[in-house]
Amino acid sequence: MLDVTRKTLEKDPDLLLCEGLRLIEATRKAVGRLAPEAIEAFEDKELPCLRSILMERFGLSELPDGPIN
Repeated sequence: MLDVTRKTLEKDPDLLLCEGLRLIEATRKAVGRLAPEAIEAFEDKELPCLRSILMERFGLSELPDGPIN
């Protein structure tokens, strides 16, 4: 799941920023449901990497605050 998310963020030519943010959040929620003991590690290690990929792709210095729709 994590590899698919990462590749989608990196390579999907039609991906919009809002879709990328939703994909990251959906992955976080799925990890929390499937492996609740791993959520802290995911948030500490993987979440920053996924956000970094998205930021680089869209040329952002930081992601917007607030809830993801």
